[in-house]
Amino acid sequence: MAIAPLKVCIVGSGNWGTVIAKIIGNNVKTLQKFAPTVKMWVFEEVVNGRKLTDIINNDHENVKYLPGHKLPENVVAISSLSEAVQDAGVLVFVTPHQYIHKVCDEISGRVPKEALGITLIKGIDEGPEGLKLISDIIREKTGIDISVLMGANHACEVAAGKFCETTIGSKVRENGLLFKELLQTPSFRITVVEDSDTVELCGALKNIVAMGAGFCDGLRYGDNTKAAIIRLGLMEMISFARIFCKNQVSTATFLESCGVADLITTCFGGRNRRVAEAFVRTNKTLEELEEEMLNGQKLQGPPTSVEVYRILKQKGLVDKFPLFTVIYQICYEGKPVQEMLPCLQNHPEHM
Repeated sequence: MAIAPLKVCIVGSGNWGTVIAKIIGNNVKTLQKFAPTVKMWVFEEVVNGRKLTDIINNDHENVKYLPGHKLPENVVAISSLSEAVQDAGVLVFVTPHQYIHKVCDEISGRVPKEALGITLIKGIDEGPEGLKLISDIIREKTGIDISVLMGANHACEVAAGKFCETTIGSKVRENGLLFKELLQTPSFRITVVEDSDTVELCGALKNIVAMGAGFCDGLRYGDNTKAAIIRLGLMEMISFARIFCKNQVSTATFLESCGVADLITTCFGGRNRRVAEAFVRTNKTLEELEEEMLNGQKLQGPPTSVEVYRILKQKGLVDKFPLFTVIYQICYEGKPVQEMLPCLQNHPEHM
């Protein structure tokens, strides 16, 4: 355990990263365990003729990714990643999962070995043995212990102080409890579990299912069909975790906020569902819709479906995951979106 007061660095400054910065910035003011200044690494952009770091540091608002919400003045935006992580005792990773290799390569050797990390990144990678979790990548490249946070947490609702729950998964329970102390508020309630691989997988896989829910909405199939997609998606999530997690999977983890709650909220709201619905209604590509609808944010469902499909194909398991597979095929292989219905009708769950 690093020696207090722990300096906190948030690696990322998008929508969710900025919300977390707001929570942490307020919390550290009263927690002697943590240093009072919070560094936030910001990928430099020019917004309305000004550098985004200057806007955040002078106006205390991330006008691009979280407009309308003031940040505490102790949150300092830094454009240099290596400078931001310097001397950090606690690192909070919250970037699009496509960039995690580049980020980790840049900070490798610069992060104190006694530091602790937590990832809020929803995605997976493919490794030589199949599944590679984002936490595994960060752990291997930085040499520090990594916890994960996943839950039914639409960023703008959390920023507005609306009540929600979330889940921290930590292989070392005392580290999970430290992050609970750093992040919990009266309206952001945290449960700590040790089944961290399952917590992380839930956060990634639910975005694939949300694409299916969006396709369903675009086709106007109705609530009953959407409920079937959610249930069958959950069954595939559980099966995938049982096959690919190195550690024992607890079914109870799927009943935490990271599991069924996050799946439901993502399938009724969230960017993946919205873009998938528009994909059906507009005949535009996913890339065009991402550009038009997400204000610089990234879709996570489609790239995660690619990783999952590759892993399943490598292990000869494609047929056992028809929903994951058809969503990948619709996103990338030009399969007609209407082909999702036969996939539901003939799902192994119904045989």
